[in-house]
Amino acid sequence: MLRRFLFAALLVPALICSSAFAAEKITVASDPTWPPMEFLDDSKQVVGYDVDMIKAVAKEAGMEAEVRMVAWDGIFAGVAAGNYDVVASGVTITPERQKAFLFTKPYYDVTQIVLLPKGKTAASFADLEGKTVGGQIGTTGIFVTQKSGVKLNIREYDDVGLAIQDLTNGRIDAVVCDSPVALYYANKKEGFHDKLSVAFRSPGNESFGFVVKKGRQDLVDKLNAGIDAVRAKGIEAELLKKWLGD
Repeated sequence: MLRRFLFAALLVPALICSSAFAAEKITVASDPTWPPMEFLDDSKQVVGYDVDMIKAVAKEAGMEAEVRMVAWDGIFAGVAAGNYDVVASGVTITPERQKAFLFTKPYYDVTQIVLLPKGKTAASFADLEGKTVGGQIGTTGIFVTQKSGVKLNIREYDDVGLAIQDLTNGRIDAVVCDSPVALYYANKKEGFHDKLSVAFRSPGNESFGFVVKKGRQDLVDKLNAGIDAVRAKGIEAELLKKWLGD
């Protein structure tokens, strides 16, 4: 009887300590249609640079990140409604988006790249006048194309991969998308790398940031501290090499 009592007395503080030091959990939304930033592996798990990055950032900030697959067309409404805490899905920081959401400091710089079928060339959007250019709906690739001032037939897709598939099948003339995605398809992705060429980059750089709903500056501060830590410890460099090469 005394032995059981002593065991119980020791167990209670242990449970209290375990609970007290449990990592805060955050729910992260990601649209896995942008390899190598985020995509589904053979086991239908969301993987990629953004996934590894947000998990590492959260860990350094004393949190645990649970990544969920969320379609792009509902991803911003979901974080605004509080259905999840963070969006980690290659989101470009823009003035328009900053009016509605909070962003962390930039964690990856990007440009927009125009892809063409192998053997085709173009130096600017002007060379594509009258052509059909595809991209994923609601992305900066589409915005850049719309603002080019060139008369183009713009076709929007739910998934950039579908746009690239149509390009290789001759249904459209070009695709515009984020540089890491374009380079992955053009240089590495099986079934595509020998069918595509990089035509040109649009002027200007963009930066990706993690997205948080308004009023959660506390979470942004923690994530910013985590970004600083993964950079200082060399974790960021390891992830860049893993997913994007040397």
